[in-house]
Amino acid sequence: PDINTEDFMAAVDYLSTREDIDPERIGIIGICGWGGMAINAASIDTRVKATVASTMYDMSRVTANGYFDSANSVEARTKARKALMAQRTEDFKNGTYALAGGVVDPLPEDAPYFVKDYHAYYKTSRGYHARSLNSNGGWAITASTSLMNMKLLAYSDEIENAVMVLHGERAHSKYFGEDAFKRLVGSNKELVIVPGANHTDLYDGGDKGYIPFDRLADFFNKYLC
Repeated sequence: PDINTEDFMAAVDYLSTREDIDPERIGIIGICGWGGMAINAASIDTRVKATVASTMYDMSRVTANGYFDSANSVEARTKARKALMAQRTEDFKNGTYALAGGVVDPLPEDAPYFVKDYHAYYKTSRGYHARSLNSNGGWAITASTSLMNMKLLAYSDEIENAVMVLHGERAHSKYFGEDAFKRLVGSNKELVIVPGANHTDLYDGGDKGYIPFDRLADFFNKYLC
């Protein structure tokens, strides 16, 4: 979480010192897991004047509680911690980091609908890339361990600058965005739900051009001009 949040702040460092950039008109966009990171960056970096969290994940929440908060208990987290620490030991012994595996392929018929959505993006020409973790071997199993103890949205209610939370109506992750929006304070906060769109439709627009570019342009023009 610290590295990914720092990435946004480092970008602001760079932009703020360019002669051709107005440092009072800097905004950021975070997509999927980086949507939550963008909100975290905005809660720290007051130089960010407008933030969009698109089809966001609250990675702290899903890591600590599981999908749909299905593992939100001390017992479940303790079990997960023990497994992760055992994996760290094994990785150190082997000198390599074991991967969790990317999007499952071939796709089982009984796969959850959001796994099918991911497959339709990461395993097809829409989003496949030879260097994409989700298209191939996935992230290191232990990569998100620290997120269990670091709540990204802890101070999001203190963000004074503008924030838009953008989500698809059919996205499995919509609850992350809706709950994140509830924490935000002020009239310069917006929740935009795109009718018919699933989680990955807001990556590339899907098959119907779901990304509301006009709304995004209006938002940034309003708060950065």
